[in-house]
Amino acid sequence: MNLIRWKTPGFDPAQELERIQQEINRLFDLDYTDRSMGLFDRATSPAIDVVEEEDHFTAMCDLPGVDQKDVDVSIAGNVLTIKGEKKMSTRSEKAKVFRKEEWAGSFQRTLSLPRSVDPDKIQAEMTDGVLRIQLPKREEVKPRQISVNVS
Repeated sequence: MNLIRWKTPGFDPAQELERIQQEINRLFDLDYTDRSMGLFDRATSPAIDVVEEEDHFTAMCDLPGVDQKDVDVSIAGNVLTIKGEKKMSTRSEKAKVFRKEEWAGSFQRTLSLPRSVDPDKIQAEMTDGVLRIQLPKREEVKPRQISVNVS
């Protein structure tokens, strides 16, 4: 029978504190990169909200600073794909950047759509940096009111 050492013989308190700090950072990490992302999605991709209403879904994607001509929305089967590119804003070369949180580059987001979405009636529009995609439901899955006659 082999014995396995779980800890190294020399205990280093600084290294142990660093490990604990990493665990705490991982525990409270607010970067939701492990959310249900598509296969080709990137961590620097814009966030998407999907809201279900009675007769349709609405997908909203914040794309500030992205030109409408740089966005491509496509659907294949039940997968909606939003591709695009955000270009870097131009600045004076003499200016020094104090803090930079803006991201630039190409992005791609994929969403698996419910089977109830009618792919032939999808519409998309971009207003004020927000891409809104209307995803109508098929007629057969929309709720219907049935009147009851009393005799």
